[in-house]
Parts: sequence; C-alpha cells; structure tokens
Amino acid sequence: MISMELTRYFIELSYDGSAYHGWQRQTNAISVQQVLEEALSRLARNSISLLGAGRTDTGVHALQMYAHFDVLQKIANTRELVFHLNGFLKDDISIKGIRQVQANANARFDATARHYEYHISTAKDPFHSQFHYYLKNKPDIDMMNEAAKTLLLHQDFECFSKTNTDVKTFLCKIKKAVWKQEGSSLIFYISSNRFLRNMVRSIVGTLLEVGYKKRKVEDMEDLIKRKDRRRAGFSVPAHGLYLSRIDYPKNIFID
Repeated sequence: MISMELTRYFIELSYDGSAYHGWQRQTNAISVQQVLEEALSRLARNSISLLGAGRTDTGVHALQMYAHFDVLQKIANTRELVFHLNGFLKDDISIKGIRQVQANANARFDATARHYEYHISTAKDPFHSQFHYYLKNKPDIDMMNEAAKTLLLHQDFECFSKTNTDVKTFLCKIKKAVWKQEGSSLIFYISSNRFLRNMVRSIVGTLLEVGYKKRKVEDMEDLIKRKDRRRAGFSVPAHGLYLSRIDYPKNIFID
C-alpha cells in the first residue's frame, strides 16, 4: 500500500462580512468558509475543507483571518494560487497569502492571541455607514477606559457570552482593552487568547452605557462576578466589529 502524505497550508485572508452569515458554514445561509472552500476546490479540482481560526458572527468583518487545509500534492506556486483565487472570488474577500506549515499546525488551536477592534463614528459619514456604528452623541471615553481596566483583572466572562452557547469554559485571558479617539472615530481595541460568542459586542455595549452615565465604572466588577448576561449591556451592531489580527508561533511556518 502506498502512503499518501498530506501537506498542510495556512491561508490568510480578509473580508467584508456584510453579505455573509459569518465565517463558519451554515445549513441555509451563505458563509465566507463556504465561498472560499468552493473556490479552492474548483481551482484544485479536488474537494478542499478549511478549518478556521475561529468564527465571526453575521456581518462581522475580518482584517486578518487564517484557516488551514490539506492537499495530497504540494502546491507548486502559492503566489500563483493566491492570484487565481483573488480573480475568482468577489471583491469582498481578499486572499493575502498561502504558506506551508508543520503537518500538525492548527489554525484554531495554535493561535496564541486574537485581536478585535470596534469602530464608532461620531460624525455622519456615508463612507463609514457600512463599517462604523454611528452615534450622534459622544460618550465619555475616559470613563469607558477606566471601566475597561476591570476586564484585565478577571478571566471568567460568562456575563458577556451569548446564552445557550456550547462552550466548555467561559475563561478568557484579556491582555488589552482600551478606547482611542482617532479623528471623528472612537475605536475599542481588545486582545485575548480567546473570545466567547458575542463577547466583544456585549462588552462594547456595556462600556457605552458607562460612557453615557447609565451605569457606574465600579458596576463592572459586580457585573462580571455575577456571571449573568441579562445584567450586561446591549450588543452593539455587528457592522462595526473587526477581527484585526491573529498571532501564531513562528515555528509552525515552514516557508
């Protein structure tokens, strides 16, 4: 019997999530994963399955997403494949690169950190409407940053998780959580080893309530400890959220 050894690759991409029901395949809705798998399979003339670094919700964007796939025959020219893929895909998905990795490398489990941004516009702008959450009145950014510091002191974030989710643990190690003013935009930067479903959007909604003085900075501590999603703030719209970067150990990449 001839041994058929698989070669594993990481594919790096970005996408405008407006037209998609998230990254992960859905039964009755179009997803980024499905579109990319179909494009890869057609070009490879063989069925290609992808495993993503995570799943973004409906309407959420990605400045950087990774997924891995296996092929029986090593890709002769990855740059050429990237070129053809980009020509095949619609403009709302862009392939940044394809790199060979170690045979046991995993796009999901080998990620050491994930970084998200939430973009808010405080000035009406037709060029921002699809990618920023517009707020007429500016919240107090200093109060929101003070409240955000509480996130760095805890690891159990069940209070910000979507209810009836299938996760085994609500533990996340948040390393960064800060608001910055950039022109007419307010941007929330948050980094963690992992995120729960709807977590960033509910955190942003809660912090906005602090910024609008609907709740106090010190309320954050009690909210997190109570582990009750009903006590947290509203979930902000998906179109302002971006998966901005995913970090991996350098030694998993071969080229």
